[in-house]
Amino acid sequence: MNEDIRIHSWPCSYYLDTSKQWVSGRLVLTPVAIKFTADKTGELLVNFHLSSISEIKKESSNLIFSSLTILEKNTKHWFSSLQPNRNVVYNILEHFWREQLLSSQGAGAEAAALQSTKGKELTGLLTGSQKQLEDTAKVLHYQGEQFDNIMRGLNKIEGDMDVADRLLTELESPSWWPFSSKLWKAPLESKPKETATVSDSKNQEGILIRIPVIITHRTDSNVKPGKLTLFASGLEISDCNSQVIHRFESKDVDDIRVHTPYEISVRQRFIGKPDTSYRLLSAKMPEAIPILEMQFSKKMQFLEGALGFVGARKSPQVDLGTSIWQAATGLLGGVVQPGSPLGGREGMDNDQVQLQKQEKISQEEANELKQILKKLKGLALETEAELERQDEALDSITTSVDRATLNIDKQNRRIKKLT
Repeated sequence: MNEDIRIHSWPCSYYLDTSKQWVSGRLVLTPVAIKFTADKTGELLVNFHLSSISEIKKESSNLIFSSLTILEKNTKHWFSSLQPNRNVVYNILEHFWREQLLSSQGAGAEAAALQSTKGKELTGLLTGSQKQLEDTAKVLHYQGEQFDNIMRGLNKIEGDMDVADRLLTELESPSWWPFSSKLWKAPLESKPKETATVSDSKNQEGILIRIPVIITHRTDSNVKPGKLTLFASGLEISDCNSQVIHRFESKDVDDIRVHTPYEISVRQRFIGKPDTSYRLLSAKMPEAIPILEMQFSKKMQFLEGALGFVGARKSPQVDLGTSIWQAATGLLGGVVQPGSPLGGREGMDNDQVQLQKQEKISQEEANELKQILKKLKGLALETEAELERQDEALDSITTSVDRATLNIDKQNRRIKKLT
C-alpha cells in the first residue's frame, strides 16, 4: 500500500539516453520509490527503489543548466526544468532517500522481515503499544501539572479575596473604629509565599517526539530542511542548526491539516494580518500524526489524500486489541500443539512444517514479551492512579471556582454600596 501513496510530484524533463533527447513529464516520489512518466505517451520511463540510489546531486551541463542527477546502481538519471525550482526537489528527494537508508525498511531489513516469526510480530505490536501509552502518560502528566497550576491560581485568588474582604471591612467601618490597624497586618505576610511556586511549572517539559522535516513557509519555492518537536504544551519548528523558527502553543493552533500520511500544515489565524502557516513534509510524519491527533483531536482535519490513513487509525485500541488477539491465537496454535498434523492428516507437506516452525515462540522472545507486558501493566496502573488524582483535582477546582465566584459577586455588591 505504501507504493500507491504519492508524496509529491513535479513537472520536469528527463534525458532519455536511448533516443538522446529530453522528454517532458512528471517526476513522482512515493515512500519507497521514484518514478517518471512521460506526458505524451503516458509511459513509465523510470521506476526504481530509494534504497538502490547511490547519490543525488545538483549538476549542470553545457546544454542544460540547473539539472538534478540521481545515480541508481550504475545508471545516471538526468532531470531538468524542475518546478518550482531545483533546490525544492533536491531537498525533498534527499530527505526521503536519507531517511529510507536510516530506517529499517531498507533492502536488508526487508529480507530479514520476511523471516520474522510470529513472536517478533507480537513483540513489535506490544512495543508500539508501549510507546503510545508512554506518550499518552506524558501528555496526561502535563495535564496534571496544569490542574495543579489552576489550583495554585485559585488558592491565590482566595487569598486575594480575603485581602479584599479586610480592605472593604476597613472602608465600611466608621472612622472612630478602634481595631482598624489590626486589619491591615494579616494579609501582608501571606503575599510573598504565593509567587515562588507558580513559576516552577514550565522549568522543564519533556519532548514527546522530534523528527526531521522539510519546511515550506508561504510559497512553494521557500523550502528548507529542519526539525519538528512535539511537546505536551505545543509544537516547535526549528532549522537544521536547532534555531527556533516558530513555536505554536496548544492554544495558538487553529487547525492542523493532514494532506497525506507524510505531509501536514499547521495554521494560526489572525484578524487584520496574514495567518501564520507552515507546511511540513517528513518520512517520519506517520509517527508524529498519532501524537498530534491525541493533542489536537478537535483541530485535526484529514484531507482526501489522508483518508486511508485515518481509516486505518479509527478505534486504535480496538484494532490493536484484535490484532494482538489474532497474533496470540496464531501463536497458541503453534505452541500448544507444535507437532500435531493440520486437518488431522498424518503426512504433512514441507511447506506446512516450515510454517508451523515459524509460528513457534522462542524462549528469548517469550522473556522479551514478558518484560514488555510488565512495563505495560506498570504504565496502565500509573495512568489509572493519575486519572483518579486528576478527577479529585477537577472536583476541588469546581468547588473552588464556585466559591470564588460567590466571593467575587459578594465583594462587587459591597463595592457598589461604597460608591
